[in-house]
Amino acid sequence: MATSSSVLLPPGGQHILFVLAHPDDADFICGGTVACLAEEGREIHYLLVTRGDNGTNDPAMTPTHLTTIREQEQRHAAELLGVQTVTFLEGYLDGEVEATLALRRDIALIVRQWRPDVVFTFDPWKRYDMHPDHRAVGICTQDALVNAGARNFPEQFRNGITPHSVKHIYYFSTDQPNHWVDTSHVIEKKIAAMRCHESQMSGFNPDEYARRKGREAGMAHKYKLAEAFHHDVI
Repeated sequence: MATSSSVLLPPGGQHILFVLAHPDDADFICGGTVACLAEEGREIHYLLVTRGDNGTNDPAMTPTHLTTIREQEQRHAAELLGVQTVTFLEGYLDGEVEATLALRRDIALIVRQWRPDVVFTFDPWKRYDMHPDHRAVGICTQDALVNAGARNFPEQFRNGITPHSVKHIYYFSTDQPNHWVDTSHVIEKKIAAMRCHESQMSGFNPDEYARRKGREAGMAHKYKLAEAFHHDVI
């Protein structure tokens, strides 16, 4: 089991990419870690596969209107946490994401353009994860990292784009953690970022949720509050 006073295990890295399924994923699951990375001066990018167009129980809310709301909420939350860039892919619908070659290709292109040192994404092997988008994004991200460092998708090699290898991946929403980040000092910032997602707050208490999840994760290493990841080297 590994712990670290820094967010990242050696050798670390400056450019950090989070590959996410929906607006609010990073902020709810690992917003404390994002805030810690920003405090360390890292350059952080969010890549979202969908705009969360089906994330409502309101029959009067249209997907088009909801995507506008949720994109604005995500950009606001990301700015609060210190994220430099937020990008949304086109053509992927909330709840309908599949592990396809097309999605792998789209993620590989972003990896080649941004050239991150480290990638964070969902653990696609988490037992009993019921959300298909999470599983699909996690597996496509890992596969895309393999492709991005090879000669696959050669049509992308234009305008200075070349293969780019990422060696370190951190899976969040995992049931096999091996790395913990102490987030006790940034919990208020995480909760504030969660509150930015007002469209998702009906009947939900972000303060109670964030602190409870933080306590559960922190118990493994006697942190007051923490977030847990599975770190792997590709």
